[in-house]
Amino acid sequence: MDWVWKAVLIIFVGTIILRVAGRKSISQMTLSQTVIMIAIGSLLIQPVAGKNIWVTFGVGAILVVTLMLMEYFQVKFDFIEQFLTGKSVSIIENGQLDEKNMKKIRFTVDQLEMKLRQANVSSLEDLKSATLEPNGQVGFEWKDDKKPATKKDIADLKQQIETLNQLLNPNISTQSAPIEASENIFKEVETKKHQQIHPDRLQ
Repeated sequence: MDWVWKAVLIIFVGTIILRVAGRKSISQMTLSQTVIMIAIGSLLIQPVAGKNIWVTFGVGAILVVTLMLMEYFQVKFDFIEQFLTGKSVSIIENGQLDEKNMKKIRFTVDQLEMKLRQANVSSLEDLKSATLEPNGQVGFEWKDDKKPATKKDIADLKQQIETLNQLLNPNISTQSAPIEASENIFKEVETKKHQQIHPDRLQ
């Protein structure tokens, strides 16, 4: 039964260690974060094979503290961030692929297209610029004529239409009908309660 309590303790302490280390997914991690997380995962299983469990937890804690110190120094010193994490690299500039940078980082057009399809981008010609981020994600900017309308754009257009309508029909009142507020699931995080009543079994 010795391995049973070890396994339970490993899961409990391992969860705490990884919770302290952060909640980023693998795709969002930097190289140093990924290396340390893999090291912690490999380390945590060792006590089941007979290694000292408390030494394992101690080493795991040291790894997490090291990670936190590395992240702190990256915030304080730009050259450390550039060395450990790297900087974003331009891969599309002024609507044109930057072949030099793509060759330098060994990033193919097929890989770029795959990531853009996942972001619902259907054509490279629609993009003004794009960058490959240190975590492997692609950031991009639409061309001006391809950018979706924002809430402000729509509000400005609505205001212009109402002004024009008022000039053409000065006797007609342009009063907007009130819009009913819908449930905001982000607001629930702040208030810590549901805005609409749900069955107890689903809460």
